[in-house]
Amino acid sequence: MNMEQIRENKMGVMPVKKLLINMSLPMMISMIIQALYNVVDSIFVAKISENALAAVSLSFPVQNMMVAIAVGTGVGINALLSKSLGERNFKESNRAANNGIFLGLLSYLVFLIFGLTLVKTYFLSQTNDIEIVEYGTSYLTIICSMSIGLFGQITFERLLQSTGKTIYNMITQGIGAVINIILDPILIFGLLGMPKMGVAGAAVATVTGQLVATILGLIYNLKANPEITIKIRGYRPNMNTIKKIYSVGFPSIIMLSISSITTYSINNILLKFSSTATAVFGVYFKLQSFVFMPVFGLNNGMVPIISFNYGARKKERLIKTIKLSIEFAVGIMLIGFVVFQVFPEKLLLLFNASEEMLSIGIPALRIISLSYIFAGFSVVTGSVFQAFGNGMYSLLVSISRQLVVLVPVAYFLSLSGNINLVWWSYPIAEIASLIVSIIFLKSIYSYKIKPIEEIQTINEKVKEMSYVN
Repeated sequence: MNMEQIRENKMGVMPVKKLLINMSLPMMISMIIQALYNVVDSIFVAKISENALAAVSLSFPVQNMMVAIAVGTGVGINALLSKSLGERNFKESNRAANNGIFLGLLSYLVFLIFGLTLVKTYFLSQTNDIEIVEYGTSYLTIICSMSIGLFGQITFERLLQSTGKTIYNMITQGIGAVINIILDPILIFGLLGMPKMGVAGAAVATVTGQLVATILGLIYNLKANPEITIKIRGYRPNMNTIKKIYSVGFPSIIMLSISSITTYSINNILLKFSSTATAVFGVYFKLQSFVFMPVFGLNNGMVPIISFNYGARKKERLIKTIKLSIEFAVGIMLIGFVVFQVFPEKLLLLFNASEEMLSIGIPALRIISLSYIFAGFSVVTGSVFQAFGNGMYSLLVSISRQLVVLVPVAYFLSLSGNINLVWWSYPIAEIASLIVSIIFLKSIYSYKIKPIEEIQTINEKVKEMSYVN
């Protein structure tokens, strides 16, 4: 690609509001579609039995761990690649792309081994219910063993996102989701002459959609993403580039992985009440994705804009991008809050909820959704920290929210014997997260954003002196 084309990269010249919408909207739509087929999986699984739904819910921490590693690595790839393009360092942007693909393959191998050896042990660490263990082992073994689709899909989407081509991500995720949704009832219930696979059918449908999305992502990167060059022949890992990717990505991986630890811990707290409570928690996680996924899509569009303009030293565009992102995120979260407050029973009935499940789930959805009032700000600022290469801030916010506040508070409230009190740990933790996020955002402004103006002022004075001379 010639220099004139690079100079006109929309991330550096398009009006910020239009750019943010242009970059984020396709990602938000694709994320909503992603949330849809996650929910559809559980809706169909719930028709098998409540134990089947509980098994899929208990699988979530491992699935989240895979996503954490894939997305965290992608954050590092994204930040390095976009920043390198902003600095016109095209060799480094290509190294970021190729080493990112290599890291995705290594990550898959780890979960392949886990899927073939440790899945049953994982379930037995949580429950002695044989039916739940059998359902869960069947489901998670397939998910882990075929997770190359998940790692490939996320990696290739991040490469497209880094160069501003998010429309292709909407296509890849959309097609993958549609395939999953179509295959779910066919494979779970044995329709159209297919064998009745039960919970395993839901897993096969999921990994098939991910594999198709991976193939499409690779094709789009090869054919429609000329700003990077993917090389397989002659590739050698570059440790310096890998270190740069993980310097930003590793804190993000840890941060997202903490969610797996938290979910595993909360599941064990809830199992002391009943397996139905765990099923409710699993249903909540599926439903909340409709609220959080659009915000994550917004973040995915925001990060390369910030990284590019930080590399290009454009302060005003940075500040405007952050402000608009926070405003959009807060708006989305407030809509989610209203929906959970008004329609909790209808949402739970989508999952064939029993009377016991409704009695636990209705107050759960209403109480937990109170945290949405505060969550939008924290979710966006966490990605802002990563975009500036301060992934450690995001990690500290996540640790303070989940490990320091959420799990301990949930445990102590559970000692009361009143399950409704356990749900209050979420709003409490979100308030703590908000406070820490505000402190760190002020630090980012002081040490990263404000000095840009000083550098620009110095450059302008140098130009003025040269003009006088």
